[in-house]
Parts: sequence; C-alpha cells; structure tokens
Amino acid sequence: MSAGESKGSASSGGYAKGRARREQIVATAAEVYGDVGYHGASLREIAKRAGISHVGLMYYFPSREALLAAVLERRDEEETARTAPTVSSPRDAMRHLLDLADRNTRHAGMVELYVRLAAEATPGDHPAHAYFERHYAMVRSYVRRALEELDGQGALRDGVDARAAAVGLVALMDGLQVQWLTSPDEVDMAGVLSTFIRQLLKEPLA
Repeated sequence: MSAGESKGSASSGGYAKGRARREQIVATAAEVYGDVGYHGASLREIAKRAGISHVGLMYYFPSREALLAAVLERRDEEETARTAPTVSSPRDAMRHLLDLADRNTRHAGMVELYVRLAAEATPGDHPAHAYFERHYAMVRSYVRRALEELDGQGALRDGVDARAAAVGLVALMDGLQVQWLTSPDEVDMAGVLSTFIRQLLKEPLA
C-alpha cells in the first residue's frame, strides 16, 4: 500500500468514526428529548448518556438548537423509511398523514420539541432555520403531489386548489399539535385532520 493510499484509508476511517459518533449523539438526544421533552435535559446530560465529553459533543453540535434540528431531521428520515413501502397511491399519502397525527399522540416529548423549535427558528440566522425550510418545502410538496394526483383522477371537489390546500393542510397539522399540547383531552388531531381531508375529496378515504 502506498503512502497516499494509507493516508486516504486513514481519512476514510476517521470520517466513518466521526459519522458514527455523530449518529450516536443524535440517537441519544432523540431518546432523551422524546422521554422528557424540550427542556428536560442539558447538553451535558446528553453527552454523559452518549459516553462523550461535553466538549466532544460541542465539536459535533456547537449549539443546543443545532442538535435539536438534527434530532428532527433524523425523525423525518425514519418516517420516510417507515412509510415509503406502504405509500403507493395519493390516497395512501392522505392515510399516512392521519396515521402520523395519531402516532404523534404517543410521542408528546418529540411533538413539544418540534413545536417549540419551529417557533424559535423563524429568523434566518437561527441554527434550525435551514432544517425547517427544507422540512416544510418537503411536506408541502408531498401533500401537493398527492392532491394533484387526486385531482387528475377527478377525486377532488370542485374548486379545490391543490397547492393552496397543501399549504392549509400542513398549517392545520402544525396548529393541531400546538392545541393538542395545550389541551390533549379536548383535541383529536387525527379526527380533525380527517374532517378537513373529507372536505377536499368527493369520496371519503376507504
């Protein structure tokens, strides 16, 4: 093996270790925040549970907000991997949204993290702003494509604009999470979302 090959191999190994460490930190943080919520644990506590020093954690995530954004990014990736095999039609996509709303009721800590960070991240210089910009663009596109396909099948009610309805649907989902956190016994997220979707379609979801 040449010196160049040896150096390249070492660099590759170091990158892989760094990536694995980063993923370990994010996984630990997701577990902690999922259990205890937005303000439930400090970065020092997460570092301790991840088996890394506080300084070591800050090397990968220079701020708490950057780590929280990485946790949400990981949640999005897991959600995509979980649902991709089961979503084969635009109606499946609508059912997926209802399923997501229902499952969120069993993950209050993660819902609180999302809601609080989304509100804080509106300024362009916030560490999580780029994540939410990507996230909302992705979700709006996902919903819009499903509604456009339904429209092409003649399944949308007359006068429904797929683009506007997609924005409204995403806004409704976020708003429901805020209300549910405030009054969990009074707000049925999946039920309200189902009612809204029924108002868009000529025929209810099977």
